[in-house]
Amino acid sequence: MIRYALRCEGGHAFESWFPSFEAYEQQRQRGLVACPLCGSAKVEKQLMAPSVVRAGRAGPAIPAAVPEAAPPAQPVALMSPQDQELRAKLQALRTHLTENSDYVGPGFADEARRMHAGESVHRSIWGEATAEDARALAEDGIEVVPLPPAFEDCN
Repeated sequence: MIRYALRCEGGHAFESWFPSFEAYEQQRQRGLVACPLCGSAKVEKQLMAPSVVRAGRAGPAIPAAVPEAAPPAQPVALMSPQDQELRAKLQALRTHLTENSDYVGPGFADEARRMHAGESVHRSIWGEATAEDARALAEDGIEVVPLPPAFEDCN
């Protein structure tokens, strides 16, 4: 198992365990690695100190170059049946939105502006946008909403 220190685009730090680097990459590419606080799937690995053990000796063979800070406590919840039902509905909404709209990737803000200006056919789209992009779109009268988080990796 590999533990990664992660940080989302909103600056929330958290950790997660993966069976391998490949498993992490596959889950990240599918949008399954998401911030537990804000649901953002724009997540990056952070620098971590390696923990190497020599044969026959306990403890690290090489002193950690970067001290590993204890991660801040993260909010957690034990969900009631009603909360589980709401989560299932959010997942169904996300699935409906992504399956019935065009994925435009990181060009979301630009395509939304083209559609608003009448330069592109108006249709349902989804993709990636920074918080600043979303704020600027809203200020320009272009209504966008964040997708509900993906819950497949939490079941």
